[in-house]
Amino acid sequence: MKFGIDKIGFATSHLYVDMSELAVARNEEPGKYLVGLGQSKMAVIPPSQDAVTLACSAADKILTDADKGEIGLVIFGTETGIDNSKAAAMYLVDLLGLPQNIRAFEVKQACYGATAGIAIARDYLRAHPDKKALVLGADIARYGLKTSGEPTQGGGAIALLLAASPQIMSLEEEPVYRAQNIMDFWRPLGLSEARVQGKYSSDVYLEYFERLFAEYCQQNESTLNDFAALVFHLPYTKMGLKALRTVLDEVSPEKAEYYLQQFEAAREFNRNVGNLYTGSLYLSLLSLLQNSSRLSVGDKVGLFSYGSGAQGEFFTGILQPGFAEIASDQGTAQFLAARHKVSVAEYEDLYQASLQNGADLQVDFENDPAKFVFTGVKNHQRQYLKRES
Repeated sequence: MKFGIDKIGFATSHLYVDMSELAVARNEEPGKYLVGLGQSKMAVIPPSQDAVTLACSAADKILTDADKGEIGLVIFGTETGIDNSKAAAMYLVDLLGLPQNIRAFEVKQACYGATAGIAIARDYLRAHPDKKALVLGADIARYGLKTSGEPTQGGGAIALLLAASPQIMSLEEEPVYRAQNIMDFWRPLGLSEARVQGKYSSDVYLEYFERLFAEYCQQNESTLNDFAALVFHLPYTKMGLKALRTVLDEVSPEKAEYYLQQFEAAREFNRNVGNLYTGSLYLSLLSLLQNSSRLSVGDKVGLFSYGSGAQGEFFTGILQPGFAEIASDQGTAQFLAARHKVSVAEYEDLYQASLQNGADLQVDFENDPAKFVFTGVKNHQRQYLKRES
């Protein structure tokens, strides 16, 4: 039975900060952010947006009424949870108007959460091939103002509609994975900002990729030449480039240049959004599908998922006949180009305003054009608004 990605939706806020301007404000050379990290713009998430609203916006872009009627499973991957007990998926089911006779829950393992959701959905769709599964990856990356991790912040959401007869990509059956208890990144209870050992985390990321890619190739008698492209989890885009370079000596210089060009297509959106945590890998996949002119039906794409702490997985997908039309039908590049740039001072004010202490509050959402907005907290209950089109 085929299984895979039927549709991909993406959403982020309507605001961004320019990384050159942020670098100057932090007394850094712009090249450190633009080249050293590979980031040009960073999404700024206002107080009126959270993981729930971002995920709703991503899913709303791709779901038809017919899709909603066929969904039997909703898995919400996030490390930016909004409640210690209640899953973000419950709010999403209500806001999207999904049927009540479904399973809906939240999963967490750093940036690996959406990939974990895909693994669970695979087994569900084997048993229910006439149904569909909705997997969300939605996060807001926060490390704090004027910290070393600040330029690797960002936020947004990816929605993956999974089906037994996918239009975009069928996922193959032989993933390889690895789990270890590693303290490279974590966010203790009660803290809104993550703790990270940046150099150590980068080293573990590279070790995981090299080990898992080699293991996959050995098990499947494959080489790099068998792939049309490799797509990576991108906390910042230079990280994926470093990983790709570890395997380029397996191919000719001409083929290496081809893979580098494919990587440039795959990091275009991430370069202009920043870190989505759980959604980063799949935003890069969407970027590849929309920006590369060198893909064909039947091509094999390798995907490397990494969640600090640490869980990694390398898996593969085969492009299906509908990949070009379905993946490009969103206007992603146009949306990103039309966002409003905020100054560094405005970004700092929005960042501080987004930090919550659990008390009741009202959020000013009038300047947020999104269809789904977070309006505040009343009696410790989060309040949301779905604007009618």
